[in-house]
Amino acid sequence: MTDAAAPPPRDPGLQPERTALSWTRTALVVAVNALLALRTGLVQGEPWLVVVGAVLFATAGAVGAAGSVRRRELDAGSFAPAPWLMAAVAVATVASAAAGVATIAVGAP
Repeated sequence: MTDAAAPPPRDPGLQPERTALSWTRTALVVAVNALLALRTGLVQGEPWLVVVGAVLFATAGAVGAAGSVRRRELDAGSFAPAPWLMAAVAVATVASAAAGVATIAVGAP
């Protein structure tokens, strides 16, 4: 008779590293869109774009902080992110994309 052996520990490979890098890239993209919104708002005289840029900078910082926390969680072996965190980052990404589109629309002749 053989003992029921426990399943071997999960080998994540490079997946945690790729996930951590994706959080960094997302924060960087949000920050770049914040710069674009700020520049367009200041050059075109659109104060609402300056506000959007400032909010996006704060959002980029929050995404970067969440990525740092997530990296520590991945190092500790927690592979499933919190659903609210994923929803918040999705909203930040969509807001960043919308700000990018707005800067193009305002800057177009």
